[in-house]
Amino acid sequence: MKKGFTVLTSIALSIALLAGCGSTPDKPAATGTGSGGAASSAAKFKVGMVTDAGTIDDKSFNQGTWEGVKKASTELKLESKYLKPAGTTEADYTKEIGNLYDAGFKFIVTPGFKFETAIFKSQDKYKDAKFVLIDGAPHNGDSKAVVKENTVSIFFAEHESGFLAGVAAAVQLKEGQAGFIGGMSIPPVQKFNWGFQQGVNYANEKLGTKVTMKPENVVYQGSFDNVAAGGQLAAQMFDRGVNVIFAAAGGVGVGAINEAKARTTAGKTAWIVGVDVDQYKDGVYQGEKSVILTSAMKKIDQAAYDMIKAETEGKFPGGKTLTFDAKNNGVGIPDKNPNLSEETVKKVAETFNKLKAGEIKVAAEQGSLIK
Repeated sequence: MKKGFTVLTSIALSIALLAGCGSTPDKPAATGTGSGGAASSAAKFKVGMVTDAGTIDDKSFNQGTWEGVKKASTELKLESKYLKPAGTTEADYTKEIGNLYDAGFKFIVTPGFKFETAIFKSQDKYKDAKFVLIDGAPHNGDSKAVVKENTVSIFFAEHESGFLAGVAAAVQLKEGQAGFIGGMSIPPVQKFNWGFQQGVNYANEKLGTKVTMKPENVVYQGSFDNVAAGGQLAAQMFDRGVNVIFAAAGGVGVGAINEAKARTTAGKTAWIVGVDVDQYKDGVYQGEKSVILTSAMKKIDQAAYDMIKAETEGKFPGGKTLTFDAKNNGVGIPDKNPNLSEETVKKVAETFNKLKAGEIKVAAEQGSLIK
C-alpha cells in the first residue's frame, strides 16, 4: 500500500486547548488498552448513543460515532449501549434519550442535526446528564444555538475535507469528468460538495489537471437510506461519461459504491470517493482491489472517543461549540490510499500543509459553485 500523509491524529490536543431496537450493553473490559492505570481511577459512568436515520453499520455517520463510543468504553472500562429510534422525529429521539437516561446511561452521544431540538430540551430536562451533539447545535426550532454546560456541540470543516479529496481525485485521474451524489441537501453535505468542487478547480488551475464537473452530475437524492436510488443515480452518471463520483450520502452512497463495483468487475472504469470514514474496504470487489479512490474523512469516531475520555478526566468541554478542521487535524483523507500514486500523495500532502498553514482558503458557501 502506498503510504499517504497522516492528517487524522487524535483530537485530544485540540480539546485541551479549547476546553482550557438497541444493542446489548458492552460489558466493562477486563483490562484497559492504551489508557494505562489512569482508567482505574477515572470517573465511571455509562455511555449511550441514539442513532440517526440509517443503521449502526451504515458505513458512515452512525457507524463512525458508535465505533468511537465502543473504543472508549473498552479502553476506559465503561458500559455502553445504543438505541435506534422508531422514526426520525424529535419525539422519537427524545423518547430514546429518556430510555437511556432511565437506564442509567447519563453520557449520551447523538449524531446529526436532526437531534438539535431534542438535545435543546433534554439538556434542561436531564441536568445531571452530559450530551455530545455531533454536526449540530441545540436550539428550540429557531436555529438560535443554546449550548448548556452539560452539552458540547461539535462541527467539522467538511469543505476542507472535500477539497482535499477533490485535489486527490483530479491529480490521480488527470482528466475526465467528476460527479457528486449527496443525501439530504443539508449544510454538512453541501459543504462536502462545494469543497470537492473547489478542490477539483484548484487542481485544474494549479496542478495541471483537466477534470470537469457538469450541473447534471451534481445531485442530492433527498435521503440517506435509499440504497437503490444511489445505484441508479451512479449508473446514470457513469453512463454520461463520469469517471469518479464523490458520494456523501450514507446508504445512498452504498448504492453508488455497489454500482461502481459491478461496473469495475465488468471491466469498466468507475471510481468512488468515500465520505466521513475510510470506505476503502466497502469498495473491495476482488481480492484487495477497491473502487474507493480515496475518502473525504472527518474524525467522527475520534471526536466521540475524545469527548468520553475528557469526561473521565474531568475535562468535558461543556457549553462549548468545537470545530475540527485541517488546522487541528480533524479532517483529511486516509493515511493509506492504495489507489493513489506516490506523486498524487505528495501533491495532496503539500496542499494539505498549505491549507493547514492558512495559505489556501476553502469557502464554506456555494458562491458560484454548482448547487
